[in-house]
Formats: sequence, structure tokens, C-alpha cells
Amino acid sequence: MRLLLTNTGSYPRIGETPEQQEVRRTIAARERGERTAEDLEAAEDAGVRAAIEDQVRAGLDLVTDGQIRWYDPISHLAGKLAGIEINGLLRFFDTNFYFRQPVVKGPLSRREGIILPEFAFAKSVSPKPVKPVLTGPYTLARATLVEHAPYKQFKPLVHAYAECLAPELEALAAAGAELIQLDEPAILKHPTDYPMFSRAIEFLARHKGRARLALYVYFGDPSPLYERLQKLPIDVLGLDFTYNPKLVNKIVMGGPSKALGIGLIDGRNTKLEDIKGIAQQIDRILPRVHAEFCYLNPSCGLEYLPRDRAFAKLERMAAIRAAVKGMTK
Repeated sequence: MRLLLTNTGSYPRIGETPEQQEVRRTIAARERGERTAEDLEAAEDAGVRAAIEDQVRAGLDLVTDGQIRWYDPISHLAGKLAGIEINGLLRFFDTNFYFRQPVVKGPLSRREGIILPEFAFAKSVSPKPVKPVLTGPYTLARATLVEHAPYKQFKPLVHAYAECLAPELEALAAAGAELIQLDEPAILKHPTDYPMFSRAIEFLARHKGRARLALYVYFGDPSPLYERLQKLPIDVLGLDFTYNPKLVNKIVMGGPSKALGIGLIDGRNTKLEDIKGIAQQIDRILPRVHAEFCYLNPSCGLEYLPRDRAFAKLERMAAIRAAVKGMTK
């Protein structure tokens, strides 16, 4: 069993140094008419490089682009689809972050690559494999206001988003993505929608090409849905362990058949985890997983932390893996 290290998605765009504040300053200057779209793209390119460099320096095996170009996990994707306009701000789950709400005005369709160009750039500058991350169709639909009559029923809206994401998965796989991650935190808040949710994931799994498909759920206890999530046609199941201290026991007893994304590193708490304690929990999990590898990753994206603390969390994961290896010798 191999334990690989990866980031769950986002990485803080802003830090203490002038270089780490360049994206924010450029956005503000562009809004004042003092900088161009090309200036912003250059600042974002530099931000992506820096985020990848931090992840590589921390010892990760699989990196993300840090979602440096994303305003939020909802509007960044939905706003690129035909049929949608972007409205005002709403709180993103129970975080202190906000997203711009999509409003459906007409039929949804994918006009161009959603994150494909971002993945291509990150892949071109990274010495490590890059994992593209997409917000899933169910979570996108839950965050959307509908004014287009055919989508007034929730099920058609979820399916419409899935149909838009399907060609994106195909394109990412064709561009060399070995693992594609779908984030679906909203299903933990609405478990009665699981049949609708599962059909959307099953549909997308048929469009992953040669890539492996990861499903990550967070901002809640996954225990009530754990057995059903295990049955989905996915390759990796990422779980947030911070909401239920008994989740490790449940997994050990169940003997999961999927490779796991083990979210034992709290992506929303600045406190650094105890290396030995986390290593002991992982050492209990790994022998029970019927897969070739698992991932150790934060419970969610790291944008909720100061940049120095986010980097320390990534470094802590490398120390935890070393401790796990020491236990198995």
C-alpha cells in the first residue's frame, strides 16, 4: 500500500510578501482601469507557479494549480457556461468566504474549456503531476438561482450541469490528466437527494476517458452516506474526517474497496496536527483498504488558512507519512 500526498484543491492566493499579494493588487488596479486583462493573467500565472512550487517543496506527489484564478468554487465554473448570469454574493457553506450566485437565464451549454486552459498551463510549469479539480453538478445546482422554466425542477438542473461537465472531463483526460477530482460537499447537507446525485456521478464517470475519477465530500460528516458512496463508479473517495472522530473506526470495520483521500488534516483550523496521532490513525486505515494506494490530503481546500499555515499543513503531511513508514518497518 502506497500513501501519496496531495492537495485537496485551493491554496491561499494572498500571503505576507509583496509577491504573494500581487494577484489581489492587480485585480483591484484592473477594476480602477489601471491594469489590463493581460496584466491580470500574468499575475495569476505567477501565482499558480508559486502555489505549485510550495506544494512541490512541501513534498507532495500530486499537486493542484491552487485555484489561484478562481473567485470562488461556484461562479468560476458556472459563469463560463452559456445560459448563466452571475448575481450577488452568498456565504459558501459555513465558512467566512462567499460565492457569486449563478442565475440560469436559458439552456445551459459548455461554450469552451472551463478549466482546461488552466490545467494545461499548470501542467506545463509543474515538475509533479497536476490534478484538475471541478465543482460537481449537484453542488453547482444547489448554489444556483433558476429563472429558466425547464430547470425549475431540481433534477433537470443537476443533469444539465452534468452534461456541461462531461465534455470537460473528456477534454481534461485527453490533455493528460491522470486523476480528475469532483467536489460535492452539498450532498452531505441533503442526503435524501442521493439517488439524483448518484445518477449524475454515474453519468460523469462514463466520460472520464483514461483518467481516474476522484469524488471529494467535505464540510460535513460523510458517515451516513459512506456505504453508498463506496458503491459509486469512482476510483478515489475523498472524505473529511474532521466532523466525526469515529469515522476512522467505521472505515476500519468496513474495509473500503476504493482508494481513499484521507482528510485527517484540518483545512480550516490553523492548529497543526499531532504527527504521531495522525500517523497511528492512518496506520489503522491502510491495511484495511483494498486498493494499491491512498492519498493523505487536507479535509478541504486550504484557502481558509493564512498562507504560511497552509504551507505548514502540507509540510506536516510529509512528516506524517514518514512516521507511518516508520511504523511499518
